Formats: sequence, structure tokens, C-alpha cells
Amino acid sequence: MKILVTDQAGDQHELEGLDGWRVMEVIRDWGLNIKAECGGALSCATCHVYVDADWTAVVGAPSDDEEDMLDSVGDVRPNSRLSCQILMSDALDGLKVTLAPSAAKD
Repeated sequence: MKILVTDQAGDQHELEGLDGWRVMEVIRDWGLNIKAECGGALSCATCHVYVDADWTAVVGAPSDDEEDMLDSVGDVRPNSRLSCQILMSDALDGLKVTLAPSAAKD
């Protein structure tokens, strides 16, 4: 399964993901610029991404708890999601996301 990730510098990366893995884990393990401080526990917003418009319906809406976490960052958009809350599956092969500035390690 592939994920197309645009980093904060505007460079696009094609990453290989595994079924059942969190999108955040794939991005982090490939060494892109994402903090992912809580490791997927939904207790921060440091894996914030923007989901491409063609994929928002497939990925679905954030949960109330996820929306609460997203409210803690200043760069939220209507297509914002926490990448730790998106699980890879065949339906998401080719998913396109952009790393939010607030997710950067530096």
C-alpha cells in the first residue's frame, strides 16, 4: 500500500505502508518531519496532517476526541486529521496527505 506524503517543504514522498498500521507510524518510520510525541494515544496533535480533498470522504470525519486535540493547534483546516487515527487498509492505497506545520520536529 502506498501513501503519498507532502512534507512541510513541499516535497512529495511515496511511502510503503502496511495494512493495519497507523498513517502516523508509516510517516514516522520513514523518517519524515513529524513529532508524533504520544505515539498514537490521541493525547496530542503532533501528527497533524491535511488529507487531500479526493480522500476526505474515504478517510472519514474525525471523532469528537480527535477534534478536541485538533482544536489545540493553530493551523487547523476543514481537512485536518491526526494521522495516528487513520489506519492503513486496501481502501487507502494511494492516500495523499500533507504534513501540517504544527507537526514539524523543528
